[in-house]
Amino acid sequence: MNIDHIEAFLYVVHYKSTHKAANALFLSQPTVTARIKSLERELGVELFYRDGRSVSVSEKGKDFIPFATQIVQTFQQGKKQLEETQETDEVCIGANGVTAQYFLAYALPKWKEQFPYLRFQLITGSTTMILEKLQSHQIHLGLIQYVHRDGISNELLLNNAVKLVKHRDHLLQQRERMQAKELAQQKMVFFECGAFDWNYVHKMFEIEGVTANIEVRTDHLEVAKEFIRTKNYISFLPHLCVKKELESGEFVEIDVKHLLDMNQHIFLTYKDKEVLTTAFWQTICETAKQFESMQERH
Repeated sequence: MNIDHIEAFLYVVHYKSTHKAANALFLSQPTVTARIKSLERELGVELFYRDGRSVSVSEKGKDFIPFATQIVQTFQQGKKQLEETQETDEVCIGANGVTAQYFLAYALPKWKEQFPYLRFQLITGSTTMILEKLQSHQIHLGLIQYVHRDGISNELLLNNAVKLVKHRDHLLQQRERMQAKELAQQKMVFFECGAFDWNYVHKMFEIEGVTANIEVRTDHLEVAKEFIRTKNYISFLPHLCVKKELESGEFVEIDVKHLLDMNQHIFLTYKDKEVLTTAFWQTICETAKQFESMQERH
């Protein structure tokens, strides 16, 4: 018995019209009519009375409705169960730009080595956008800041401290326990990254009754770095982004831990953990530990 034929029967019953049922199913009217006739031949009964263009359910058709409904519902439930439990060969990941550029560029090749059959789709955006895609099942997991939502789980994955940096040849003289009033006199390029709550930075200056001298705002990391390279700007940037420049000595950290110790954790965020294998979830966490260990060694 063809499930499409039974579905066509129920649609005609519901709409009391073959034409309307065809429109709802995005099929032609002759196709719906053919399906109904095929089902009638298989059952050996007439399911509808036909009078010109109008149709009405026959007595035998009325008797069949509850069974047809149960068949379709059971089929849909079984299909949904299979879709939820089958092992996917494509993993869709949502992340902010910083995490994608620095952590995922390290992690994805390692994941591919262990799971060669997997293909990866990467979507970058703000925490809000990634969360929306997670809730609508457009992605399997997100690497974002902590979010509190019903049905959403968060597991701590990475630490990512925010550093105030300058070029090594910037005129600002480094000294211990610099005050916000001194920093407010410096030109700042403000990197607006959706992964961080930059209100903490603003409050650091507000407490001292001053305002940061933000001359440039950008959501592009490399643009922020280029402004620093002019030797005229300072900037708060995630450590992941400036690790190489700090190691080489091109950039220098301005110690503001006494004013602001900002560490925005990156969480492994998901809605349904069963859509991917346990081994893959474990590999994500193991790779993050290896990545952080490598960062600490350097």
